[in-house]
Amino acid sequence: MARPLRIALTGGIGTGKSTVASTFQALGVPIIDSDIISRAIVKPGSASLEAITKEFGNDVLCSDGRLNRSKLRDIVFDNLESKKKLEEILHPVIYREIEDQINSVKYPYCLIVIPLLIETDSKDKFDRILVVDIPEDIQIKRTAERDKTTSMLIENIIKTQASREQRLKYADDVIDNNQEINDLSKTVMNLHKKYLKLSHQ
Repeated sequence: MARPLRIALTGGIGTGKSTVASTFQALGVPIIDSDIISRAIVKPGSASLEAITKEFGNDVLCSDGRLNRSKLRDIVFDNLESKKKLEEILHPVIYREIEDQINSVKYPYCLIVIPLLIETDSKDKFDRILVVDIPEDIQIKRTAERDKTTSMLIENIIKTQASREQRLKYADDVIDNNQEINDLSKTVMNLHKKYLKLSHQ
C-alpha cells in the first residue's frame, strides 16, 4: 500500500483538538497523538527519563520514580535554554515514534496531533496542516473551565505558543471549533472526503 497522506492536526491550548481528533477517529481514521507518545517515552527505566534526570537532576522525579511533569514544566516554562535542552532530548524520540506509527498505518491517510507544530518548526514533516481555531477569549474560557485554573495562567501559556495568525498562515485547512457539535461533524466529514480524495492522487 502507498504511504498514507500525513495530516498534522494542531491548534492552541483549549481549541478542541481532542474533540476534532475523536470525530475523525469515529470515521475510522488512524490518530497518532504526540502527547500520548511524549508520556510513553518518559516511563521509569526509559532512556529519555534517564537523559532528563541527568540534565535536570533527580528533583524532577516523583517519589515512585515517575517524571514529575509539573515540576519539569516549572523549570522550562520561562527558561529558553532549559526548554531547548528538553526539546533536544525528547523531540528526536517523539518524531521517530511518530514515523514508526505512520509506517504501520494501513489507511489512505492519518492524523498526527501535534499541539506545538509551528513552535517546533516541524511543518515540513507532513503533507498538510489542519488548524483547529477559536477566538482567544473563548480559548481562555474553555481552558479555565476544563483545567479549573486561572485566566491569567492560561494567558501566560498562550503567550508562549504560536499566535493564531502564525498558525493560520501555515494552515492548509481550518476548522472553526466555535460551532455546534453537529456542524463540527459535518465539517469533519467534508474534510474526511477531501483527504480520501487527495490520498489517491
